[in-house]
Amino acid sequence: MKVDELRVLEADELTGRMRAARRELYELRFKHAVGQLENSSQISKVRHDIARIMTVLRERDFGIVATLVADALEPVTVPQEAEPAEAVEAPAAPAKPKRTRKKAEEIS
Repeated sequence: MKVDELRVLEADELTGRMRAARRELYELRFKHAVGQLENSSQISKVRHDIARIMTVLRERDFGIVATLVADALEPVTVPQEAEPAEAVEAPAAPAKPKRTRKKAEEIS
Protein backbone atom coordinates (compact mmCIF):
# COMPACT_ATOMS: atom_id res chain seq x y z
CA MET A 1 0.00 0.00 0.00
CA LYS A 2 1.47 3.34 -1.06
CA VAL A 3 0.73 6.79 0.31
CA ASP A 4 -0.33 8.08 -3.11
CA GLU A 5 -2.97 5.35 -3.27
CA LEU A 6 -4.24 6.32 0.17
CA ARG A 7 -4.46 10.04 -0.59
CA VAL A 8 -7.08 9.50 -3.30
CA LEU A 9 -9.40 7.52 -0.99
CA GLU A 10 -12.35 9.00 0.83
CA ALA A 11 -12.35 9.37 4.61
CA ASP A 12 -14.74 6.46 5.19
CA GLU A 13 -12.61 4.19 3.01
CA LEU A 14 -9.53 5.18 5.01
CA THR A 15 -11.23 4.43 8.30
CA GLY A 16 -12.31 1.04 6.91
CA ARG A 17 -8.75 0.24 5.91
CA MET A 18 -7.54 1.42 9.31
CA ARG A 19 -9.92 -0.97 11.07
CA ALA A 20 -8.89 -3.83 8.80
CA ALA A 21 -5.19 -3.14 9.34
CA ARG A 22 -5.57 -2.94 13.11
CA ARG A 23 -7.54 -6.17 13.12
CA GLU A 24 -4.84 -7.83 11.00
CA LEU A 25 -2.15 -6.55 13.39
CA TYR A 26 -4.11 -8.00 16.31
CA GLU A 27 -4.35 -11.38 14.61
CA LEU A 28 -0.66 -11.37 13.68
CA ARG A 29 0.35 -10.59 17.25
CA PHE A 30 -1.88 -13.36 18.49
CA LYS A 31 -0.35 -15.84 16.04
CA HIS A 32 3.12 -14.68 17.06
CA ALA A 33 2.34 -15.23 20.74
CA VAL A 34 0.99 -18.72 20.06
CA GLY A 35 3.90 -19.59 17.78
CA GLN A 36 1.93 -20.01 14.55
CA LEU A 37 3.40 -16.99 12.73
CA GLU A 38 5.94 -18.03 10.13
CA ASN A 39 6.99 -14.61 8.85
CA SER A 40 7.32 -12.06 11.65
CA SER A 41 8.13 -9.25 9.22
CA GLN A 42 4.42 -9.09 8.42
CA ILE A 43 3.89 -7.35 11.76
CA SER A 44 6.15 -4.45 10.85
CA LYS A 45 4.59 -4.18 7.38
CA VAL A 46 1.12 -3.84 8.87
CA ARG A 47 2.40 -1.33 11.42
CA HIS A 48 3.86 0.75 8.60
CA ASP A 49 0.55 0.59 6.73
CA ILE A 50 -1.27 1.83 9.83
CA ALA A 51 1.22 4.68 10.15
CA ARG A 52 0.70 5.65 6.50
CA ILE A 53 -3.07 5.73 6.95
CA MET A 54 -2.76 7.79 10.11
CA THR A 55 -0.43 10.21 8.32
CA VAL A 56 -2.94 10.80 5.52
CA LEU A 57 -5.74 11.33 8.05
CA ARG A 58 -3.66 13.84 10.03
CA GLU A 59 -2.70 15.68 6.85
CA ARG A 60 -6.38 16.10 6.13
CA ASP A 61 -7.02 17.32 9.68
CA PHE A 62 -4.36 20.00 9.25
CA GLY A 63 -5.56 20.88 5.77
CA ILE A 64 -2.41 19.81 3.99
CA VAL A 65 -3.30 18.70 0.50
CA ALA A 66 -0.74 16.90 -1.61
CA THR A 67 -1.16 17.42 -5.35
CA LEU A 68 0.90 16.38 -8.33
CA VAL A 69 2.21 19.05 -10.67
CA ALA A 70 1.80 17.84 -14.27
CA ASP A 71 5.15 19.21 -15.51
CA ALA A 72 7.44 18.18 -12.67
CA LEU A 73 5.53 15.12 -11.38
CA GLU A 74 6.73 15.98 -7.88
CA PRO A 75 4.31 16.21 -4.97
CA VAL A 76 3.61 19.73 -3.82
CA THR A 77 1.97 20.40 -0.46
CA VAL A 78 -0.43 23.28 -0.20
CA PRO A 79 -1.21 24.22 3.41
CA GLN A 80 -4.63 25.59 4.21
CA GLU A 81 -4.50 29.24 5.23
CA ALA A 82 -5.19 29.76 8.91
CA GLU A 83 -6.52 32.91 10.48
CA PRO A 84 -3.79 34.97 12.09
CA ALA A 85 -4.06 34.88 15.85
CA GLU A 86 -3.65 38.10 17.77
CA ALA A 87 -0.48 38.20 19.77
CA VAL A 88 -1.33 38.39 23.44
CA GLU A 89 1.58 38.94 25.73
CA ALA A 90 1.47 37.17 29.05
CA PRO A 91 2.28 39.31 32.07
CA ALA A 92 5.80 38.80 33.33
CA ALA A 93 6.06 36.70 36.49
CA PRO A 94 7.44 38.54 39.50
CA ALA A 95 11.08 37.79 40.19
CA LYS A 96 11.66 35.37 43.04
CA PRO A 97 14.30 36.12 45.62
CA LYS A 98 17.40 33.98 45.37
CA ARG A 99 17.83 31.27 47.93
CA THR A 100 21.08 31.51 49.81
CA ARG A 101 22.71 29.15 52.23
CA LYS A 102 22.78 30.15 55.82
CA LYS A 103 26.13 30.27 57.44
CA ALA A 104 26.84 27.94 60.33
CA GLU A 105 27.14 30.95 62.65
CA GLU A 106 23.64 32.20 61.78
CA ILE A 107 22.05 28.80 62.46
CA SER A 108 23.40 28.42 65.99
